[in-house]
Amino acid sequence: MRPLVAALVAGLFGLLAGSFAGVVIYRVPRRESLVRPGSRCPACATPILWRDNVPVIGWLLLGGRCRRCRARIPIRYPAVEAAMGVLWFLVTLRLVGEGLGWAVPAYLVLAFGCLVLAVIDATTRLLPNRITYPVFPLVAGLLLAASLGLGDLGRFGRGLLAAAAVGAFFLLLALISPQGMGLGDVKLAPTLGLALGWLSWGTVAVGVFAAFLLGGLAGLAAMLLLGLTRKSLLPFGPWLVTGALLGILAGGEVAGWYGRALFGG
Repeated sequence: MRPLVAALVAGLFGLLAGSFAGVVIYRVPRRESLVRPGSRCPACATPILWRDNVPVIGWLLLGGRCRRCRARIPIRYPAVEAAMGVLWFLVTLRLVGEGLGWAVPAYLVLAFGCLVLAVIDATTRLLPNRITYPVFPLVAGLLLAASLGLGDLGRFGRGLLAAAAVGAFFLLLALISPQGMGLGDVKLAPTLGLALGWLSWGTVAVGVFAAFLLGGLAGLAAMLLLGLTRKSLLPFGPWLVTGALLGILAGGEVAGWYGRALFGG
């Protein structure tokens, strides 16, 4: 399958995955079941009709309000659906274009987890264990299968080394500065290190550097625009996963460009 066709198919499924992601984002912090009850309006508890559950379009047709009680439906829902569709499109286009189609399932699972965790952390300052713990074995198993399919177990070995290195680095930061690095970030770091390392060491460097760069810029902006102090706690999870996703999507090119600029050639 051509990269663009594969990416378009993945993007459409990503919209559906984004709809489920909205359920996860709402229910996991509240420790509710992801299966029962079915989707319903938080205001009046009316079950949502299937036609109103069509990603993005359903929200637009309803004007962002419940069909029965007219309570507002947060724009977060269609935004997450659209973002997931775009992420799945870009990740698939990238990997299939590089001949790494075997790895697409692993990185789609990772993208799902990253987006869900970013939104939860941004709104609750939590990175729930119910998500961070199962994501690692899921991604690891799929990347092992991808390595076997490509006949390149070295990638998986490098990914495991990166997972250990990145996890140890974040644990060290948490021990040195408990106020600046939460344990949720430490628990998530090995998964991101595994996924980045499976691609290349350069991707690891770019992903981790981008996370701290974006987090630092966000903190500076918060101090300048919102009047927060250096002691104010800002969630780092959204920047951690954003940096990792940027590394996956463009880390190879950025690392290659920096290497050529540094050493010439």
